[in-house]
Order: sequence, then C-alpha cells, then structure tokens
Amino acid sequence: MIDVNYFKERFEQNQATYQKDALADIRLEGFKTLSREGFPTLKNEEWKYTGISSLFNKDFQFNQDINQSSVNEADVEQARLPGHTEANELFFCDGTYKPQLSTIRSKKLVIQSLQEAVAGEYQEIVKQSLGHSNKSITDGIHALNTSFISSGTFIYIPQKTRIEHPLYIHHIMDARANPTFSQPRILIYAEEGSKIQIVETYTSLGASGSFYNEVIEITVNEGAILEYYKIQNDTPNSNHVGTTHFWQKGRSYVHTLTLSLDGGMIRNNTNLILDAEGCESHLYGLYLLKGRSHVDNHTLVDNRQPYCISNELYKGILDDYSTGVFNGKIKVEPKAQKTNAYQSNKNLLLSDRASINTKPQLEIFADDVKCSHGCTVGTLDENALFYLRARGIPPEYAKALLLKAFSADILSQIKPESIRQYAEKLISNRLSINEE
Repeated sequence: MIDVNYFKERFEQNQATYQKDALADIRLEGFKTLSREGFPTLKNEEWKYTGISSLFNKDFQFNQDINQSSVNEADVEQARLPGHTEANELFFCDGTYKPQLSTIRSKKLVIQSLQEAVAGEYQEIVKQSLGHSNKSITDGIHALNTSFISSGTFIYIPQKTRIEHPLYIHHIMDARANPTFSQPRILIYAEEGSKIQIVETYTSLGASGSFYNEVIEITVNEGAILEYYKIQNDTPNSNHVGTTHFWQKGRSYVHTLTLSLDGGMIRNNTNLILDAEGCESHLYGLYLLKGRSHVDNHTLVDNRQPYCISNELYKGILDDYSTGVFNGKIKVEPKAQKTNAYQSNKNLLLSDRASINTKPQLEIFADDVKCSHGCTVGTLDENALFYLRARGIPPEYAKALLLKAFSADILSQIKPESIRQYAEKLISNRLSINEE
C-alpha cells in the first residue's frame, strides 16, 4: 500500500538529485501542493462522486523503480492503431518515452525530453508553458505528477508547419508481474500557423492492475489548428486519472474528443483556456460503459478574452453496474464580452443499477454573452424501438441500432478516417452489431 507519506519520503530521498536540474522549482511547487492538499477524497466537491483512495491499497510498482521495460515488439504490435504505417508513433512504456520503439515520419516534428528541452533552445517555451495547468487544477493527485517530473517529453511543432502524418501516442503498462503505477508528463507546443492531429491510446498488459496519473499540457499559438483524440479501451483492472490542458495563447482552433469504452476507474480532466480574442474550441465525449466501470469527465472552458466560441457535447450510455459523472463548467471572465458558448450532456441508462451524476455549470462575469447549458438522463425511446420491431428487426438488434444512432453525432467528429472507422468498429463490437 502506498499513500501520501510514501511519496513525501520518495521526494525527500530524491531531493539531492532534483536540486541539480532546471525542473527543480516546478517539482517543489508540486510537492508543496501535495503536502498541503493530500489526495482528494469524497469530501472534496470536485471529487464528490469519484473515490481514488482504494486505488492505493495495492502494492504498486512505482515507475521510477523500473530499470528496464519488459515490453517487447509483440506488445507494441498489439497496441498499434489502424493507419500506423502513415503516422508518427510515440510509445510510452510504464510512463517513459521509448524512442527505440517509436517511429517519427515527419521530419519537422521535434521530440525531446523535458530535461533536454529546458537546457537548450526551447528553454523559454518550457519555462512559460510547463505547469500552466497548476493554475486550473490544485488537487493533490495532479500535484503528485508535478512533484516527480523526471523523464517527461517535449513535443514541438514549428511555425507554419502542417504535420502531414498524425501523431499517435501509445501508452503501454506492463502489469503482468506486479501492479504498476506511472506518471507520464507531456508538453506539446504548437507554434503560429501550425497544424497537427493527435491520437492517444492506452494498453495494459496482464491482470495485476495499472494506474496512470497523466498530465498533458498543450500550448496553441496564433493561427494554429490542433485536433486531439483520446481513446480509452483498456482492461477492467486499469485505472486512469488524466489531465489534458489546452492553453489557447493566440487566436486558434482546438478540436478535442474523448472516447471511453472500458476500464476500471477513469477520471478525465479536460481544460481549455481561451486566452486570446476569437479563439474557437470544440469538445466532444462519448462514454459507453458496462460492468462496474466508472468514468468521470470534468471539463473547464475558461473564456478570458472577447469574441470566443466554444461548443461542447458529451454523451453517455451506461449498462450493468457502471457509473458515470459529468461535471462541465463554462467560465466567462469580465473581459470576455461577446462570448458564445454552448454545453450539453445527454445520457441513456440501460440498467436500473447503472447511474449518472451530471452537473453542467455556468459562471458568467460579463454582460454581453450568449451561453447555454443543459443535461438529459433517460432510457431508450420505446416508440422508436417498437417502430423497428414492427418491421421485423429482432429486439436486441433494434436496441443496438438505436444506441449506435445515439452515438453517431459524436463519432462523426473524429476527422481522421482510419480512426473514425476504428472507433465505429469498437462501438459495433460492443453493441454486437455485425457490419458485414
């Protein structure tokens, strides 16, 4: 069992090494927050429906204790996505980037360790952007990641560069021998006029149990276009707390989608900071749950400057004993006049034992804005089901067709064709729909 005191001891043991590099200050800032806040509990309003204390009951193997990854080529092949032969592939094994397993096809794409980046020509970029998410999320589990930044990764898209190959980020955790805990840290910087598509996936090997505590910070500059897709289809023994933090520093376009299909406990924090006039953001999410899976989507759209547009739509389908949480906040700062923001969360419960807690929120401090939010929780439309059954379609197949139709407007927002077809196949397999 590991707890806050365990990590405090580990941090203090590493202080002699940590104080010698350029990331020492941000680590210390994270450690102070961890010491002050501890791990979040159900008494914390932002964690009211998601408990993580029980996750630390296992004797996890801390990723910094792993000297050499046991992930092999066969494991890598298992984790690959469709279209990988035309993609940039980054493989992270037990939280650490493995260049020997990765393939970079786009010559202008820069991949470095955070240590290398902060000591070289990207020093000012790293200092300015790394840790920006700390201003939006102040709980102990986020601070834990910051406290132990060591082998983090820096991804740089140069000015006016359109990355022609999508960037696939694969996370593989080896839990075949022991429960494994990892803390990936990635900083992505999209320069002015750049464009990139990013797809992130997770694969846990073995049944001992895995726990990701991940933070990705993405800075998007003037005229940049960034698409980000997160696909969670891991094992029931895998657990995930992840923060994806977008800082739209210049007038830019961000399109993000999170697809959650399987896992144990999943908590997704998605933050968009619209910090320039005329930013545009689109957030989509689909969670299709069964068994005892628990998925908590917390989103923040923080409008800090005028004339920004955001559109947010999350949908959920919950069966068996699964549980879902949606907590979406739109914040409009006093300077952010002429903001146009929309948010919606729609849910279907397929079982009397499944549950959803949904809380859309608006915090508006400007007086010339257009903002709306809402949520629905219901069951399948019996009239639509009857209509299909009256035309000779078997009950279970008719139900599956209606559920796939409910998901369709989210799946249509996946722009890379190979990834969209892959997601559609995953949904069809889950619903037992034969596409042939």
